[in-house]
Amino acid sequence: MNKLDLFYNRLDELLSRIEAVLPAQQPNTDLDAAIAFRWRKQANTGYLQPVTHPHNIVLDALYGIDQQKQLIDQNTYQFVLGYPANNVLLTGARGTGKSSLVKALLNKYANKGLRLIEVEKHDLIDLHDIVERVFQRPERFIVYCDDLSFESDEPGYKALKVVLDGSIEMASDNVLIYATSNRRHLLPEAMRDNLETRHVDGDIHPSETIEERISLSERFGIWLSFYSFDQAQYLEIVRYWLAFYGIKKMTVSAREEALRWALTRGSRSGRVAWQFARDWAGKRKLHQLSQNNSM
Repeated sequence: MNKLDLFYNRLDELLSRIEAVLPAQQPNTDLDAAIAFRWRKQANTGYLQPVTHPHNIVLDALYGIDQQKQLIDQNTYQFVLGYPANNVLLTGARGTGKSSLVKALLNKYANKGLRLIEVEKHDLIDLHDIVERVFQRPERFIVYCDDLSFESDEPGYKALKVVLDGSIEMASDNVLIYATSNRRHLLPEAMRDNLETRHVDGDIHPSETIEERISLSERFGIWLSFYSFDQAQYLEIVRYWLAFYGIKKMTVSAREEALRWALTRGSRSGRVAWQFARDWAGKRKLHQLSQNNSM
């Protein structure tokens, strides 16, 4: 190998090392191309990735949460009309429709300009950048974080507080944050935190640790609580999903199997009802197919 070839080889190696540390070219996202997006990272550079097939669930498919639906629907309607509206925290039992409710709202108001940006918890440190991307856009954006909770000192916690509460910059009026969580206060609570609570002149003063743990939740203007369904509500949801999959009448055997299904799962939730209906409908269709083939 001559000196010139050696020089070019070393130059290629140098350029490869430089490219490895340079930020990746940010994809040019067309915000008119979709109604839902995900925030993605590539070589530490964030971008909005269009969701080509968003979930098509509708509000009428969600049973047993009428009050929650009414409150968040009203808030979202205000938002898409350009009126003042609040950030929303949906908390409570798993499988009760928290995430589905947010997706259903997108489907209801997409034609009025509502858009959804899904952000993973560990990417909440990029919230400021996300808001900057959509600032002054004509659409109304819900930044959606599912199954939100934090451990102590996670960086996304403070980033979310800043966006919810506002910093030195004016908050963007075309962005709201909707988050779901299984716990109300989003941060883990310990018994030792209560030991710092003080009584002064008959008033209770919670410890600074407790104040910090509840402060994030309080920055959401609307709290919606979701609870496990009773048996009647659970069976009503099963009936809806069976009809959705083509089984118009719930038989005695289907009812018994639905209850047994919930017992084995240890939960009577909308998700469990949907899963049972899929299993039951699939087995019925398979049984019909085998009968037709045997004739």
